[in-house]
Amino acid sequence: MSQNEWMKTVVQNQIGYEFQNPLLLRQAFVRKSYTEENGGENNEVLEFIGDTVLSTAVMRYLTEKYGNAPSFKRPIWPNTPQKPMDFHCEKTEGELSRLKQKLTEKKTLARKIDELGFDKFLIMGKGDIGQNMTKQASVKEDLFEAILGAVALDSSFDYKKIQSVVEIMLHPDSIVNDGEEADYVQLIYEWDNAFGAIPYFRYRQEPYGISLSPYNPEVIVIVPDQRSSFSELCYTCEMSIRKDLPRFKAYGSSKAIARQNACEAAYKYLAEHGELYTIQNEIEEPSIAMAINQLEILARRGYFDLPKYTYNESHDKNGNPIWRVKCRIDELDLTFDAKSSSKKQAKKKAAYKMLTYVLKHYENT
Repeated sequence: MSQNEWMKTVVQNQIGYEFQNPLLLRQAFVRKSYTEENGGENNEVLEFIGDTVLSTAVMRYLTEKYGNAPSFKRPIWPNTPQKPMDFHCEKTEGELSRLKQKLTEKKTLARKIDELGFDKFLIMGKGDIGQNMTKQASVKEDLFEAILGAVALDSSFDYKKIQSVVEIMLHPDSIVNDGEEADYVQLIYEWDNAFGAIPYFRYRQEPYGISLSPYNPEVIVIVPDQRSSFSELCYTCEMSIRKDLPRFKAYGSSKAIARQNACEAAYKYLAEHGELYTIQNEIEEPSIAMAINQLEILARRGYFDLPKYTYNESHDKNGNPIWRVKCRIDELDLTFDAKSSSKKQAKKKAAYKMLTYVLKHYENT
């Protein structure tokens, strides 16, 4: 499979949208630096379009979530009269503005591109490559918006399809809930990324009940709870996370909700079967010799802030140096110290004390 075909497959299965014109999808990944060197079209105008549709989709999401605006997710039965009513929203204009800003700001969009694993498909010129521009948050933000712009053009601005892609890529519930509920989608992405992979999703418009038979032992089907009206369950998401594990299939009133339900079921399955990837899996053999580097690896992978070291030199009665080094991680409010006649050895010993503690107690810190 060519790089373009692989990119097309991965992106489409992640965002739940199949392009009629795959050239638009490729264009979303082409930076201006590439076209300046090679000609053709880049993603700048797609970014402009994507920024606009993202703003509209986010406001639609917020007014559905906090107000009585009509929803894409709940089908209205034909010929059913709709009662006129004023629009009511439990959030003020200022609160909606702050939530919208949080959902559309650069760091949010960049983080979502990281989770989706799309930055590796960027097509750039030599200058961008030399400056390692794939690591820049602004470049990832541009890519997020360009993909939405490509979807908008490809779907002839079908806002139902655009809304679906935005809610899958952005996963806004996890952001506005601000940690009040477990974000199973992110947890599954983190679990898969720990193994250098991304989850595979397959979406269908498939009302509840149609696919319950024939029985497939390789697929765990998630039956919705009674809080959901079965008539609203119009989509399925089937997810695979590793070849030796079962696939998970869940229902929802939208593709995003079906994905959320599938990820929740998968994460709970992993927990029940002892498959969760923990901080202990990061370091195979903790050692004093490698403790400083091993501790930094954990920090670079996001478990906690980089450790800080402070040094104090004193002398024994014979005038020999005694080094006392403290290792502190502010985020965890932890400090360990060690002494040695060697400054370097004292640092290693302090780091090792911190390392062994966090490997054993991290989940409770």
